[in-house]
Amino acid sequence: MSNEDTWLAALAGSVLSRESAALAALVGAVETSVVAVARRMIDVSGKVVTTGSGTSGIMAERLAHLLSVCGTPAVYLPSMDALHGGMGAITSAYLVIAVSKTGQSQELTNLVERLARRDVHVVALTESPTSPFAAAAGSVAVLPRTPPDADPGDMIAMASTLAVGAWSDAVAVLTMSLRGHTIADVIDSHPAGGVGVRERRPDDDIAPVVRP
Repeated sequence: MSNEDTWLAALAGSVLSRESAALAALVGAVETSVVAVARRMIDVSGKVVTTGSGTSGIMAERLAHLLSVCGTPAVYLPSMDALHGGMGAITSAYLVIAVSKTGQSQELTNLVERLARRDVHVVALTESPTSPFAAAAGSVAVLPRTPPDADPGDMIAMASTLAVGAWSDAVAVLTMSLRGHTIADVIDSHPAGGVGVRERRPDDDIAPVVRP
């Protein structure tokens, strides 16, 4: 291995180390918000709508997909599309999960303010609970502040998106458990790809997450 490759390997390792630490910081810090949001999702009579801008939007779309796979009907609506009339599809029977690391996205704050005026409950998922975005929401799920070196320049969303993803995974698993959604249910709604060709197993009708 050349000197440059050795340096690059060390750099890659430092990235992995910083991102692992950012994920570890979630443990003990976000469980209360995960439970609260999962219960709200179960109680809502309409669909769950996720939204965001940029990389946060990508993570919001991922959350909508995972929720649907795990038995909670959810759709993703980009914040700018919502501001161009798409919010008309959202009623007070729906629950909105809006994602913004800094809470400084003006279009997202604008959207949340308008949804609040339409009596739509919005959960703001953010690292900035005092931001205008969070203040406009009905409730806030706070993520630990990502160390600046874990998001290069404190701008390029890397470790912070992993934190959103891990929080989302926990919410999806909790909703699946609360609904008693089984692997058999997942297979029925996922007939394509590797899931679709997987053979049924005797324990597929048992919820994969058993309550203690």
